[in-house]
Amino acid sequence: MAARSLNVLRAEARSCRNCPLWERATQTVFGEGAAHAPILLVGEQPGDQEDRQGRPFVGPAGHLLETALDRAGIDRKATYVTNAVKHFKWVAQEGRDGRGKRRIHQKPNTTEVRACQPWLLAEIEAVAPRVIVCLGATAAQSLLGSAFRVTQSRGKPLPSPYGPLIVATVHPASILRGSPDEREAALAQFVKDLRVAATSAAAPGGVATAPRAARSAAHRRHL
Repeated sequence: MAARSLNVLRAEARSCRNCPLWERATQTVFGEGAAHAPILLVGEQPGDQEDRQGRPFVGPAGHLLETALDRAGIDRKATYVTNAVKHFKWVAQEGRDGRGKRRIHQKPNTTEVRACQPWLLAEIEAVAPRVIVCLGATAAQSLLGSAFRVTQSRGKPLPSPYGPLIVATVHPASILRGSPDEREAALAQFVKDLRVAATSAAAPGGVATAPRAARSAAHRRHL
């Protein structure tokens, strides 16, 4: 039932016009992965490669995420991966070699995140994960509120009004922006946070979740 629900949601999201971002994006980039995944990972938005290929986390940040998941003992194929915003927001910038412009990521604003939130909540309800991993501030604040700070609460299992526990950590793209030495230390901490999520997902007796009716009510409030 969950797999069918995700297929329906994915088809519906292709024609989403809830905010202007669709006008410049190549396509909607919906989530993908295991229909009953115990761990659901949420990033900020698709990047350049994701926008071209129509799949989440297939660019450099996605490759780093896969490396980190492997080190944490998590099979990416057993997870569900998505983004808080489903269209690529970008600005053109002249390439360093002077041979054309590149599409540079721009952070989505609050209105754009809110416009996409019904899709994210519908994915959470369809997958019914045991733990949600928020990758970066945009993802975390979309589910935990604008006052939430990843730097203060990263790597801690937190209760969520949408059912499963949430573990917030950095976005893998932020690790790539550091120097080689900084990257290794940041990657090690990132892996540590992912292990917390894996441990929480595998906890005996499962993770306490809100009743389905409560999750559905939260979803309806944002439709």
